[in-house]
Amino acid sequence: MADVNTMEKKLAEYKCDTNEAISLKLVRFPEDVDDDSTTFHPEYSHQVFGDDEVAFGYKGLQIQLFYAAGNLSTLFKVKYTSKVTETFDCVEADDVEGKIREIIPAGFTCNTDDFISLLEKEANFKPFGTLLHTYTVHSEEAGELTYQIHKAEVTCPGFREYHERLQTFLMWFIETASFIDADDDRWDFFLVFEKYNKDGETLYATVGYMTVYNYYVYPDKTRPRVSQMLILPPFQGEGHGAQLLEAVHRFYCSLPKVQDITAEDPSENYVKLRDYVLVKLCQGLPSFAVDKLHLGFSADMIKEAQDKLKINKKHARRVYEILRLRATDMSDEDKAREYRLEVKKRLFGPYRKNQRELAKMRKCLRPEELVSHMSQMDTQTQHEELEKSYQDVVEDYRRIIERLASQA
Repeated sequence: MADVNTMEKKLAEYKCDTNEAISLKLVRFPEDVDDDSTTFHPEYSHQVFGDDEVAFGYKGLQIQLFYAAGNLSTLFKVKYTSKVTETFDCVEADDVEGKIREIIPAGFTCNTDDFISLLEKEANFKPFGTLLHTYTVHSEEAGELTYQIHKAEVTCPGFREYHERLQTFLMWFIETASFIDADDDRWDFFLVFEKYNKDGETLYATVGYMTVYNYYVYPDKTRPRVSQMLILPPFQGEGHGAQLLEAVHRFYCSLPKVQDITAEDPSENYVKLRDYVLVKLCQGLPSFAVDKLHLGFSADMIKEAQDKLKINKKHARRVYEILRLRATDMSDEDKAREYRLEVKKRLFGPYRKNQRELAKMRKCLRPEELVSHMSQMDTQTQHEELEKSYQDVVEDYRRIIERLASQA
């Protein structure tokens, strides 16, 4: 038994956390290759290495995936200090290289010198598609930096191969990511690039992107649905997500055939970002004027948000609640109570549905089955959950209001 435990301990030394082992870079200059400060790591690796996010069979495992900042030409290298097969004859190491090769497209290099030579071609890389929007961000280190948002088509020369490289980042930063079929012409691609200077030339670095699928709506409309959105980690927290989402929203608002704009299985962070962008867009509409907000959520708000900004009723309701909170003196008990009841009225919807279901159950369930279901819908618990939901919502709304104030 002692021998077995000793063996297990020795084998455990050959387990590596793949989130730590994988090193990612966006390389602009040759010196970036050896500069640890430019390295970032995945948030997730379970889709490649399993739920444990562990690679077995190596000590000191390093998986290098370095990308040229613009066209994303790729350097892929696997390093380790020792491998389990060097010590144990009958134990197999995970095929780390094979797993990575399954998700990165062909055309990468495994030679650092070859990769550095590819950087010289970055001057030839230009953003794909049509320029939609240009904006600047102030950096303490670099001053004013200029960014561009482009809409690309899969038919743009070189874009298909570029997109195959770009979408590999999804595996590391979106928990339930999957690759899309770019051949379907109902996909739209929106890309963010940073303009930067190198040896007197203007070059472009990839910042992030969004994919949108255009669903058909009877009889003659489309409903663009955001599928994937990613701002690469070196650029996160700088406002690029909001710039991208607003530019995409404005693009679709200009198309008469668009019914409204939605998102596929949005994350909490995406919902908060969308709330911020939609409030920013709606706050200037007449129906959302301060003197209209205390009158409640109105048909005029629904219609104006839909007609002018392609915002559906559900999203317009959240915009109204945020703007009303901003316009409400919450230190006034009566006004605060009015606001609280207005928001809880919407939040109570799922609980009201439960009550309707319970009424149906009373007619068809045996007493012991009914008791079981009633315990799940305890009134006191519902009130507590409703209050918690309200507090969470208001906390999120306040952050959006603070962000709007900071951008004013």
